[in-house]
Amino acid sequence: MVATPKLAVILVMMMAYPSSAFQASSSSTKNTMNTRIPTQIDLFGNAMKNAFSNDDSLGKREDAGLKKGPNVSDVTVNGTPVKAVAGQKVSQVMAAARVKINYSCKKGDCGTCELLMNGRNEKACTSVIPRGKCTIQTY
Repeated sequence: MVATPKLAVILVMMMAYPSSAFQASSSSTKNTMNTRIPTQIDLFGNAMKNAFSNDDSLGKREDAGLKKGPNVSDVTVNGTPVKAVAGQKVSQVMAAARVKINYSCKKGDCGTCELLMNGRNEKACTSVIPRGKCTIQTY
């Protein structure tokens, strides 16, 4: 029988090492499916555990926003009641009431947007709704 050098090397290795050397040992093939591996990372320990819980020492929770509500004014535009807040721009109230007003400069210089508010000539682009009752008449 004539053996090639590669075949000779393989035969020598098989004789030198027992067949169990190429198999997994019984200790390494234990059933690892039933063992639990922890998946949590304790970077901060328990510091983050209660980070988003409610703090009872702060007292009763109050509603956010205005305590008494907005300063609503009684506004009438050309005889129609309109909802408006004191301090709101007249141009916004007129747009919400679907009343068309012509604007040119929007700075109060030209007078194109003049209207009658509570008996006074005002410019819609620069004036705001006052507190209380307000009557607006357009020209």
